[in-house]
Amino acid sequence: MLLAKIVNIGNNPVAFTFFIGCMAMFASSVFFFVERGSVDKKWKLSLLVSALITGIAAVHYLYMRDYFMATGDNPTAYRYIDWILTVPLMCVEFYLLTRLAGATKTLLWKLIIASTWMLVAGYIGEAFSDGSTSHSVTWGMLSTIGYLYVLYTAWFGEVAQLAADSKSEVIEKGVRALAWFVLVGWAIYPIGYVVGYTGGGSAEGLNIIYNLADFINKIAFGVVIWAAATSDSAKAK
Repeated sequence: MLLAKIVNIGNNPVAFTFFIGCMAMFASSVFFFVERGSVDKKWKLSLLVSALITGIAAVHYLYMRDYFMATGDNPTAYRYIDWILTVPLMCVEFYLLTRLAGATKTLLWKLIIASTWMLVAGYIGEAFSDGSTSHSVTWGMLSTIGYLYVLYTAWFGEVAQLAADSKSEVIEKGVRALAWFVLVGWAIYPIGYVVGYTGGGSAEGLNIIYNLADFINKIAFGVVIWAAATSDSAKAK
């Protein structure tokens, strides 16, 4: 039974990306958690958040893979449950990077609300599509408002200003790297949205695009935090 399941996964490129994504997320979560013991105290929470992001994703990828294998349909509900938990946590990383430079919890909540709005609007546009272009485009545009707010804040707004004021090369480089992921990595998701927005799009193509985006953004987000933490901790020593 187990062998047959493994063979089925290997013969299905979408299921294979779910499987690889799950294993990579799980391994990353263990790595980030273990590395908390080797960095300065002020970075421990950031690495814990990174471990939570990939750990939550690993669990959801198991459910999404099984759902897709059983039905052949896009696991939209599982996907957005995962994102509604992990994407705001990615925004928390911006706050944790800049809090030593004076970031307030007001900034944190602004980023969380903007990212949550982005996801809720995207879910309505994708999950409740009646096949009409206008519905999905309207909610897609509303979702983009939240994305543009996070993007602006990371590149030109409060986060960018706090990073500049910190006078810390590590923080500035870390924020700029995360900002690039928001600009380029997060931009992959709208491509997947467009592929499936009419409800008649390819579930295979949609899931491969989303899985690729998750792999890049969630793991690489954590790697940026880890690199900043180890670099700063080494200088402190």
